[in-house]
Amino acid sequence: MITTSDFKKGLRVLIDGDPYTILESIVQTPSARGASSLAKIKARNLKTGQVFDKTFRTSERFDEPDLERRPLQYLYFDSEHRVFLDQESYEQVMVTDADLGDDARFLFDGLELKALFFEGAILELELPAMLEYEIVDVEPGTRGDTAHGGVTKPATMNNGLRVQVPLFVQQGERIRVSTKDGKFAERVR
Repeated sequence: MITTSDFKKGLRVLIDGDPYTILESIVQTPSARGASSLAKIKARNLKTGQVFDKTFRTSERFDEPDLERRPLQYLYFDSEHRVFLDQESYEQVMVTDADLGDDARFLFDGLELKALFFEGAILELELPAMLEYEIVDVEPGTRGDTAHGGVTKPATMNNGLRVQVPLFVQQGERIRVSTKDGKFAERVR
């Protein structure tokens, strides 16, 4: 059992049946006599991604969520579901793009990664900081507008991901893309 005195940044806790990660925690002791201390937290729902502020009495207790981290390999997209192979049980796991959110755009066949599961469903993917892609199509760039920083042009990767790349990058080259913001990081040599 987790008590409010255990609350700290990064702790995962079960609130109303949903898993949350605590982002901030403050304990307040009211000045009135006989008033109980309060724990104020800012937490993110791991299912929905929503962030909220909530206050609890220090006497409240919470369960720890049953989260499991498992290695997966991305297999394919069947127009409705992303299909993964659980590398421990060798079972196929199917997830919609809506459940994966922005992470779905970085997937490509054969990608190995880890995922966080809650009650048998994927909560989030743990993507590497950078992934390598081959450029299959690049639009011609126009030189000149350098007043606003580096000049870029749109490029399409081998998985369909579109990224702005510098003018010197050409079709057929391999690049690394940051999974944090989806931007060009560097050319692979």
